[in-house]
Amino acid sequence: MMVKVKKLPKETVQGLIQRFSQKVKKSGILLEARKRQFKKRAKSRYLKKISALRRIEKKKEHSFSR
Repeated sequence: MMVKVKKLPKETVQGLIQRFSQKVKKSGILLEARKRQFKKRAKSRYLKKISALRRIEKKKEHSFSR
């Protein structure tokens, strides 16, 4: 996804930049880049097991407290 903008005759640099900014916003390039900026790694098997065990323990504690 690439946005191209050519300067029109009698167009100022500010107008060109404004038109470029609008095209970038409409294309969704910035949103995509922000999503990719902080990519989360998938949890390993070990971490999945640990978190599942913690959930089970919390459920047990919660049911005993009632």
